[in-house]
Amino acid sequence: MKNLGYYNGKYGELDTLVVPFNDRVHFFGDGVYDATYSHNYKIYALDDHIDRFYNSAGLLDINLPMPKEEMKALLYDMVRKVDTGDQFVYWQATRGTQIRNHSYDPKIIANIWIVLKPATIKNPYIKMKVITMEDTRFLHCNIKTLNLLPSVVASQKAESMGCQETILVRDGIVTECAHSNVSILKDGKFITAPTDHYILPGITRMHIIKMCKKLLIPVDETKFTLDYLMDADEIIVSSAGQLAIGVSEVNGIKVGGRAPELLKKIQDALIEEFKAETRI
Repeated sequence: MKNLGYYNGKYGELDTLVVPFNDRVHFFGDGVYDATYSHNYKIYALDDHIDRFYNSAGLLDINLPMPKEEMKALLYDMVRKVDTGDQFVYWQATRGTQIRNHSYDPKIIANIWIVLKPATIKNPYIKMKVITMEDTRFLHCNIKTLNLLPSVVASQKAESMGCQETILVRDGIVTECAHSNVSILKDGKFITAPTDHYILPGITRMHIIKMCKKLLIPVDETKFTLDYLMDADEIIVSSAGQLAIGVSEVNGIKVGGRAPELLKKIQDALIEEFKAETRI
């Protein structure tokens, strides 16, 4: 198959699967998700993504129908069914299926969705252009929920302006991007916002921190302003699908480019880790 979907035990190509009308996702976006990439039919950083997925579900009192190991086995079984070993691997849990009502039966069991489609990670060495917008999201950004409308709006605005991402700013403080984390290099340090309820605890962000510590690059998890970001030696946008990409422009203004060797050192380490985890 070129692509593959899954819904509660039913398999099919993405344009053939249907889901129940009363799945709570349709009315409330009531669910959580996670995603990563596979290479050579091996799923990158799956344990970390599964841990975050189960944590997100727990924070919203969503009753998942299977333990972690069974979920991982299901994902690997799915990946092996697709024609290519390079895939975008996405899964979500919606709270369950019941007649529309804001409150829910606490015993309801979650519905599991999986989406696989051919994809490769982006080239992290090609810098991107970004814009900024006010962060208008709700105060549960640490939970990877399906309520993504502000991120959709921000992503579309970036694309309409010929850019690849939108950096979100709340009360003058940089939080994260529409669908990535954002960090900076400044005076030899890797600086990234703390994992409070304003940002998602990114898996790639976590791997960068571990890499920096191995490479003896100081790490500072602290808030920083938009002005401080604009004056950074390098701006880094990170996610599972692009690892760590530098930024060349923010709102049409040239930025970064003052620590290319340090940026490449981090990128090289992440690429090597990705290759090692997905090697045949």
